Amino acid sequence: MIIKIDKNSDRKIRHARVRKKIEGSEQKPRLCVYKSLSHIYVQFIDDAKGVTLVSCSTMENEIKEKVKGLKKSAAAKSVGIEAAKRAKAKGISEVVFDRGGYLYTGRVKSVADGAREGGLKF
Repeated sequence: MIIKIDKNSDRKIRHARVRKKIEGSEQKPRLCVYKSLSHIYVQFIDDAKGVTLVSCSTMENEIKEKVKGLKKSAAAKSVGIEAAKRAKAKGISEVVFDRGGYLYTGRVKSVADGAREGGLKF
């Protein structure tokens, strides 16, 4: 009998392993990435207080209009750039990158590149 591998449960295990080592603070929040099949979500989280400082996703109307007709990687890069702009407005210049258990390739890498392009330091 063929047993299908649950990739999301494996991702959650990898994410828990990474989260043991990294933690966001108010001065250097955690940039957390989550991706679904068609959208990408970014949050800046202060783990000391347990609060989200800034968020951005392809679900928001203003970004949805920008990324219309783009490929998913290009949309992810524009989300990274917009998230960096919002973070800069809140006074955040340096972050800890949390890839969420995903491999650092494709859309996750595009978000990181966009955030760097927007002026954030990792």
